[in-house]
Parts: sequence; structure tokens; C-alpha cells
Amino acid sequence: MTEASAAPAAPDLRKFIAIGDIHADFGKLWAALRSAGCATPDGRPTRPVLSGLYQVVLLGDLVHPKSQRQYDELIGGAYDHRNPDHTAQAAAWQMEELRRVRDFQAQAPGSVHIILGNHDDVLIQPRFVLGTGGGLQHTEFDPHHGGVALPPDLVAWVGGFLRELRVGGVQFAHVGPLPSHAQYDDLFYVDRSPKRWFLETPEYVEMAGLAFGVYGHTQMDRGIVVHEGYRFALVDALHCREYLEMMIAPGRETPLHNWRIVTF
Repeated sequence: MTEASAAPAAPDLRKFIAIGDIHADFGKLWAALRSAGCATPDGRPTRPVLSGLYQVVLLGDLVHPKSQRQYDELIGGAYDHRNPDHTAQAAAWQMEELRRVRDFQAQAPGSVHIILGNHDDVLIQPRFVLGTGGGLQHTEFDPHHGGVALPPDLVAWVGGFLRELRVGGVQFAHVGPLPSHAQYDDLFYVDRSPKRWFLETPEYVEMAGLAFGVYGHTQMDRGIVVHEGYRFALVDALHCREYLEMMIAPGRETPLHNWRIVTF
């Protein structure tokens, strides 16, 4: 992969807080950040985040609620993705929350890292209509399908999201360890690998020369899964009110010191 973020290079330990796919559940996101000691009650970075001692990693897919119920709650009624008034309302609310996250990151840019998910990618390149198995379509930001275009300030911000973050030999990415997992083109949506690699070819992490990998994209219905044998964690479990804390020393041969799953 070609994109990476500057991370602490010193051998001393840093705490990394990895939070799985947001999907417009910003209430849980802020609750997780407060639980982890990363955000103040008014949504500002805490002193450990400002100092770099705590590193926040959001694993992508900030937008698009995952269910009809979530959309209904968002607009306060029965959401219909074919109704332009509904899509405009859903888009406006999400844009307001995106700006809150952007402002949080701007106050501690070296400590708050955001990975580009495939749902974030279609915000700035609306080439595909994403949806759920139940037929719900995420069109609120697609002007070709009755939605509204993301404003230029948010396009610029989302366009700066990382494809991956590497801290020593630890990789944080949205889908998996392969470069193709971070390219959201036509092949991505027909390939089995993005949703199946950890079941069919979990050795990819070792083959990529990684000490450990942390990934989202596939929802973990029973909470975060950590596979120490194959050295990876699947953390798309915000809906279960879980995030992953990791103590990492980037300069050490074995960078991952320890980890724990936190329920908030």
C-alpha cells in the first residue's frame, strides 16, 4: 500500500484505541471515546490524546446507517431512500456529525487517525450505490440518485483519510492486509476476499510480514474477535459497544505489548 500515517517512532509504549465501523452511529462513537479517556464531555481531545500518549484509530465507514430502524430514528419517522426530503435530512444530520469528528481530529492531528472505508470512498466518488441485504439503499450523498453532494470542505477532509496506518509491524486497515483490500473498485465488490479472507486465507497477515493486523468492514455480531494464532483482530463491533485497546511500542521487534477488548 502506498498511503500511511506518521506514528510515534520512539520505542516507548503508546496506547492505541481502535474503533470499528461507525456507520453514522455517532452517539456510540462519542461514548466510546469518552470511555477510553480520549474525549471530554464536550467532544474535545483529552490531554493524553493531545500529548500523543493515546492514539485513536477509526477503522472507517463513518457514514450510512446499517438498518432501516437507524434511518427511521435519524429522521424521526419512516425513512424512504426514494424520498428526496428524507435523503436531504439524513445527509444534513450526518454532515453535521462528520464536522464534529473533523474538528476533533483537527485538534490532535498526530493522534487521531481515520482509515478510508468503502462507504467513505463513495462519498467522494459516487460510482456505486451501496445498500443492505434487505434492499435499503444508501443514496443520501449521491446526487445521481436523489441525494445531495458532499460539500467541498468535507470532500477535502474525507479525501485525506488513510488507506492504512502502520505502527512498527502493526497494520490498521479497513478490510484486510492486501493492497487490493483498500481499492474500492468494481473488482472489490465482486471479489469474495474482502468478506472471506480471514476465514479462508488468514495466513495473509503473516505472508504480508506483519506482526499484527487490525481490521473492520465485516460486522462481528458477537463482538470483537482477536485471533492471536494468525495475529489479527476484527473490530467492527461498535454496535456491541466494544472497542480494542492495544499497547504498542513501534520501535521494538515485537511491537504489540498487550491488548484488551473494552465494553463501554
